[in-house]
Amino acid sequence: MDASVAAHSADYSFLTTWRLQATCEQVYRTLEDVEALTRWWPTVYLDVKVLEKGAPGGVGKLVELHTKGWLPYTLRWKFRVTETHFPSGFALEAFGDFVGTGVWNFRQEGEICVITYDWRISAEKPLLKKLTWLLRPLFSANHEWAMRQGYKSLERELKLKS
Repeated sequence: MDASVAAHSADYSFLTTWRLQATCEQVYRTLEDVEALTRWWPTVYLDVKVLEKGAPGGVGKLVELHTKGWLPYTLRWKFRVTETHFPSGFALEAFGDFVGTGVWNFRQEGEICVITYDWRISAEKPLLKKLTWLLRPLFSANHEWAMRQGYKSLERELKLKS
């Protein structure tokens, strides 16, 4: 798993790469089922609600989330699916405590699905926005922890489904 971070104002840019034994279709379908996130990735997702289903295929789907990391704060935000490319990925626009974009890409390499998540956001939660200049490394480590939890959780979930 790799991650990189930008260092401007309250802006963050994370690029995460996971390699899991699975098909792109399995990964896509698992991540697409956002309401199941609280079950299989409970260390991060406290509550997830689909507010609008969007068009067939998922474009326009609006989701409300309550999330956390290991730091003692939670985040409330929403995302809208802006693009879908089954089974190779999808894109979303985030707003609320985060404002920005996320792009999931899936590529098959034999029995391995290479998963990349490009998360470019600005922290809008007042605590994060105000303290980014001082605590950026800690906030970034919190994100990296959450993504490590996601990797382990997704790996477990895919094994259960196979």
